[in-house]
Amino acid sequence: MRTTLVTTSAAALALGLLTLAVPTASAQGGGGVVRASGSCSASTDWKLKAKPADSRLEIEFQVDSNVSGQTWAVKIADNGARVFAGTRMTAGPSGSFSVDRKIADRAGADTLVATAMNAMTGETCRGSLMLG
Repeated sequence: MRTTLVTTSAAALALGLLTLAVPTASAQGGGGVVRASGSCSASTDWKLKAKPADSRLEIEFQVDSNVSGQTWAVKIADNGARVFAGTRMTAGPSGSFSVDRKIADRAGADTLVATAMNAMTGETCRGSLMLG
C-alpha cells in the first residue's frame, strides 16, 4: 500500500510539473492566435495579439488607459524590423486605441515588440510575443 501511494504521488507531481512547463502565451487563443498582455509603467494596460493568415501575420496592439484624448507614439517591430510607427489617440469611454496591421510573415519564428509612449505623461508600454 505504501508503494502505491509513493508511485501515485510521484506521477501526480510529474504531471503537475509538465503542466507548468507549457508556455501560456503561445497556448492562449485558438487558430494559431498568440496573445500577451501586461501593465505599462503607470496605470495603463496593453494587449498584443498575432496570428498567421494567408502567408502574412495579422497583428493587433491595444493600449487601454481609461482616459480619452491622450496622444501616444506607437512603434511595432518584427524581428527588429519596424513594421509600424505613428501616433494614436485614446478615444471612447474606454480611453483606448488599437493598431491593426497585416505584415509579411518572415522566415522562421517572429518576435513582435510593440511600444507606446504617452506624449504628455511619458508613461511607457512595452509588449512582446513570439510566434512560430
